[in-house]
Amino acid sequence: MPPVSSARNLKELPKFRDGLSYLYVEHAVVEREAGGIGIYDQEGLTLAPVAGLGVLFLGPGTRITHAAVRLLAENGCTVAWVGEGMARFYAQGLGDTRSAARLYRQARAWAHPALHLEVVMRLYRMRFSEPLPEGLTLEQVRGLEGVRVRNAYARWSRETGVPWYGRSYDRGNWRAADPVNRALSAGASYLYGLAHAAIVSLGFSPALGFIHTGKLLSFVYDVADLYKADYLVPAAFRTVAESEEAVERRVRRALREAIQEGRLLERMAEDLLNLFRGLGLPEEEDPVEEDPTRPGGLWDLEGEVEGGVAYGGDDPGEGAEEPEG
Repeated sequence: MPPVSSARNLKELPKFRDGLSYLYVEHAVVEREAGGIGIYDQEGLTLAPVAGLGVLFLGPGTRITHAAVRLLAENGCTVAWVGEGMARFYAQGLGDTRSAARLYRQARAWAHPALHLEVVMRLYRMRFSEPLPEGLTLEQVRGLEGVRVRNAYARWSRETGVPWYGRSYDRGNWRAADPVNRALSAGASYLYGLAHAAIVSLGFSPALGFIHTGKLLSFVYDVADLYKADYLVPAAFRTVAESEEAVERRVRRALREAIQEGRLLERMAEDLLNLFRGLGLPEEEDPVEEDPTRPGGLWDLEGEVEGGVAYGGDDPGEGAEEPEG
């Protein structure tokens, strides 16, 4: 997504989905302006409302004031610090009004063996253009996935004329890999950054992976793998076919253009939400809070009880919130 400028109509912000808009800003200063934020760049001032803004991505060369961050937090807007075009995900800030319902849904599916397997199979099925035969074991599906990936490499090798000798790279000796392997690795890092941004912005955990496990970014790898054959592999082979010079920088640029054109961030968001639907979990609908400023509930053996209440006091209905000062 290109940097914001004063020429853009911010009343039509791009959407992850209905009700969640996002904005990417780079090489600018973000300040609080009246009831919204002001974005100052080389073209002047652009005013952006915060009421309908779900995520603000801050790219390179961006500064933001404390007052602006406070306003965004008060309106439940996530602030994420990312690389150019969201090529890396560095840090985030969340307002205290965000619901944890989606994270709960993910955690329950992750912890329940049968649901965990169902999500794994969904993730694999999403990678194939044709439905998989019924009754396949997980081992058989992994085998089909391996064939699919090998076929993708072979196809793009034929179409571009770039020789392909297999996926091979050494983290300790980057230059030992051939140009197309370097392009694939650099492009994968870009795709991981985008997937990481989508995951945390929607309220999921990047650590609770289903196919991948044991790493704080396991779920990032699960999600990014859905789009490698459509975006990463063709971009890498085409980049090397044009030239073997500076493939790392050029493949990131090619991916950025393809991702913008394909509106991949929006597609990721919808795929993430669909991944946990229809599992029979309590929170099947996306959370809508009548009063997002209220504290959450309290855990109890009999089920959740109301939070923000001073239990055991003279007045059982007395609020427990700190007084405003």
